[in-house]
Amino acid sequence: MALGLIGKKIGMTREFFSSGISVPVTVISIEKGRILDVITKEKRGYNAVRVGFGKIKNSKLTKSMKGFFAKKSTEPKNLLKEFRIDNISDYKEGNEIGLELFKDHKFIDITAKTIGKGFAGVIKRHNFAGLRASHGVSVSHRAHGSTGQNQDPGKVFKNKKMAGHMGQRFRTIQNLEIIKSDIENNLIYVKGSIPGSKNSVVLLKQNVKKINRSTTIDRLNKLQTTTTKASEKKQSTKKTEKPEAKKVETKKEEKAKPKEGKWN
Repeated sequence: MALGLIGKKIGMTREFFSSGISVPVTVISIEKGRILDVITKEKRGYNAVRVGFGKIKNSKLTKSMKGFFAKKSTEPKNLLKEFRIDNISDYKEGNEIGLELFKDHKFIDITAKTIGKGFAGVIKRHNFAGLRASHGVSVSHRAHGSTGQNQDPGKVFKNKKMAGHMGQRFRTIQNLEIIKSDIENNLIYVKGSIPGSKNSVVLLKQNVKKINRSTTIDRLNKLQTTTTKASEKKQSTKKTEKPEAKKVETKKEEKAKPKEGKWN
């Protein structure tokens, strides 16, 4: 396990490259986190680090949290997150963490709460086909059909695909590509779909799966190199062909000229 960051999903934009190609990205603003507590195996049986993110007024805190922040002698934080870590010696209380965590990483995992859709039917929620839209179906075009059993077992089993509350659940999207990171403004530009609406809280972590996928920047650089090489080859062939053509023309002119001896 490794440390992560908490940010706010601002919205979407496009990132333009020197070749003229644009890539759609999601912009996430990240506030620097502060390590509030280092948890050891002797205390709880596992190694972890507690990090605080965001600002909050002192008046909005409970008495217990006021005492906690006063004991740590730090300003109050809005969100507290615990990250399990193998090696604790690298981290100390009071240290700040930011986008430097993902400096050498090309892909990350992002966890957030999806957009709530309210009470949805089975066609929207579970992609059911529905009954026929013709006559004779008797007002059950979008119905899910029978859900019960016979007298035995005489009940509806749990996790049956039925109508119900849709969305508003924590989901993790893996291996999202980092296009650009602006450390001065604490912004990160990520390619791919990120769950949640605008201004929703997002958790960024190092990717768990190791993948050998080439990034879009690498692919664009390859395209540029291939195009430049092809253009250079064309120019070199043109330069070599031009003098040969002149030589051929001069030979033709020499053949066309009549010899002096015959006319004399």
